[in-house]
Amino acid sequence: MAFETRDLADGTRDWVADTTATVRGWLDHPRGSQALLLTSVALLLFMGSMMVLSASSVLSYTRYNGNSYMIFLRQAAFIVVGVVLAAILAVVPPERVRRVSVLLVLLSFAGLLLTFTSFGMTVNGNRNWLAIGPFQGQPSEFAKLAIVWWGARILADHDRELDQLRRILPYLTVSGLLIALTVLQGDLGSSVVMAAIVGTVLWVAGVPLQVFVGIGGTAAVAVGILIVTTPYRVMRMVAFLRPQPGVNDANYQAMMGTYALASGGWWGHGLGGSVQKWGGLPEAHTDYILAVIGEELGLWGTLSVVALFALVGWAGIRIMRRSVRPYQRFLAAGTTGWILFQAFVNISVVLRVWPVMGVPLPFISAGGSAVVATLMAVGLLMSCARTEPAAIAERERRARARAHQHNIGRVSAVVDGRGGPVDSATASAAERRGRAEGRGGTAPGGRRQKGTERSR
Repeated sequence: MAFETRDLADGTRDWVADTTATVRGWLDHPRGSQALLLTSVALLLFMGSMMVLSASSVLSYTRYNGNSYMIFLRQAAFIVVGVVLAAILAVVPPERVRRVSVLLVLLSFAGLLLTFTSFGMTVNGNRNWLAIGPFQGQPSEFAKLAIVWWGARILADHDRELDQLRRILPYLTVSGLLIALTVLQGDLGSSVVMAAIVGTVLWVAGVPLQVFVGIGGTAAVAVGILIVTTPYRVMRMVAFLRPQPGVNDANYQAMMGTYALASGGWWGHGLGGSVQKWGGLPEAHTDYILAVIGEELGLWGTLSVVALFALVGWAGIRIMRRSVRPYQRFLAAGTTGWILFQAFVNISVVLRVWPVMGVPLPFISAGGSAVVATLMAVGLLMSCARTEPAAIAERERRARARAHQHNIGRVSAVVDGRGGPVDSATASAAERRGRAEGRGGTAPGGRRQKGTERSR
């Protein structure tokens, strides 16, 4: 795709206008949404892997008998699994995998219920981990994906009747049960994210405002009750509303994160130069990895992460607006709302503009189940991007061009009998035919040899 460079009156080139036109041309390409999403997610995964290695090296060394790379290698393995699953979901049309969402809902319910049995594991006061043999994970991460995936299917089936409460009641019931089980685990952060996913999908679906307000008010009251009835959540809220200059149990983690960000300055201490990862900052490689990014890469590194999430959001909204079918539109809306809201909560917690809440930073924080579930959602979003009308038309055009080239190649291999070259398959077939007729085959030029067995 070529663009002409504009010349100003003094003969110089208008590089700003030329660059703007070039970028606009790239974005107007039929596969522009796919390229935008793939590039931003790939850069986030690369930065996340790099920072997990840096932030977890000390902890990994002390926990795994001198192996500084154990946590990083485990995270890399989960990233590979997530990328493979995302690639599979990306190339399959979204309509063909709608029924898989039902299975995911059932598995999410089973996983959340198993956390209350002997298979459950308590981490940091929350019984939200499932340990079966060598595998450990959080079923709530896949419950988020189930709410997005299955919810898009249910709402799309009744797209023209979503102004009736009975049509959205199945979605609200199943989502509410998944959220309730997550709350019973003690994981308020994941519960809030799941509720935000439901709200985003209902907003895009065009649910009546009174229904939307009623659901939002009920969720806000429920969150308030959960906070005031749990002592450690009350302490976190008090520490957030009245931050103390000293370091105590209530605001220790938030203060350490602030110290890490403040010490990084504009350019940071360099990759691997964090001081807080040596034990001062809890959850340095998971929930508070952004603080380590600010300490090592400075303000510009932190802003780069924010910019990449903005690109992911832009790509998701662009895909949602260009989706023709309701199912794809709701699927894109739920996935985009999930990633953006969870990133917003994590970044806000580290910046101390949100109460401390155990929510990982998508694509960046260490966590196997989180990165696999999020990458699967990205695969579904990429599949929606591939079904944009312009993308479908572009693929059909390329298929016709390939078929045309193939036909040209086949025609060029056919000999017109005017002394042109003959392919080996045609020559051997003609020779066998001549021998069968007792004529001794063909001469190199395609002419019959003189003399036959009969004349001899």
